Amino acid sequence: MRPIFRLIICLFMFCTVSANCQSKMVKIEGGTYIPLYGRDSLQITITDFQMDVYPVTNQQYIEFVKKYPKWKRSNVKKLFADGNYLRDWKSDTLLNEDQSLKAPITNVSWFAAKDYCECQGKRLPTLDEWEYVAMANKEMPDARRLKDYNEFILSWYEKPKTSTNHIGSTFKNYWKVYDLHGLVWEWTYDFNSVLISGESRKDVDDDSNLFCGSAAVGTTDLMNYAAFMRYAIRGSLNANYTMKNLGFRCVKDENN
Repeated sequence: MRPIFRLIICLFMFCTVSANCQSKMVKIEGGTYIPLYGRDSLQITITDFQMDVYPVTNQQYIEFVKKYPKWKRSNVKKLFADGNYLRDWKSDTLLNEDQSLKAPITNVSWFAAKDYCECQGKRLPTLDEWEYVAMANKEMPDARRLKDYNEFILSWYEKPKTSTNHIGSTFKNYWKVYDLHGLVWEWTYDFNSVLISGESRKDVDDDSNLFCGSAAVGTTDLMNYAAFMRYAIRGSLNANYTMKNLGFRCVKDENN
């Protein structure tokens, strides 16, 4: 076989494998956990499901809008996405030169993310499913009480957000899922179902222990503050909002 043909075949195989890897899912074994907004006696039960290993990429979303033109930037209705929808794209189906096909898709609304997942035979994760998987570090399914893990999460929250990094650029956690922390925020199906208010905050902790400015910050304080930041971001969103650092991934029920 001539070298040029061999090269073309190799490139084709690489592109196919890359696309398949982006869509890969892993099984998440169900269990129980106590969320930020709960008391010690309140446990949320999670049943088995599958989750995308990576967030949805620019490449995948380009293929989506080509197949479903109603989600092209020039066609989308303002009811379903605000004026920042895909604002960094060069055109309806082309990225700007400084963007990568392997970077997570951002500037998409909840409506768009939900429809994308459903068109793949999947769905958006619930808030509790996302939080359950995001508890894990590299070795443990629940690392929330480890000070270094919470410090890592908070250090990312304090940095300017960017969506230019490729998927897989953060650590692989216990469930073999990448990028839940350290890349972009992510939509959940019921993103604003829990709003942190003065009343609900009583079930968490007092104000002095929720913020890093406290005189002494313990592991539980860091854990609560990290979770509080996520709930606060979600609670500020509307379904048609888009943000340059907000993406998504999909899940599906284990029996599907």
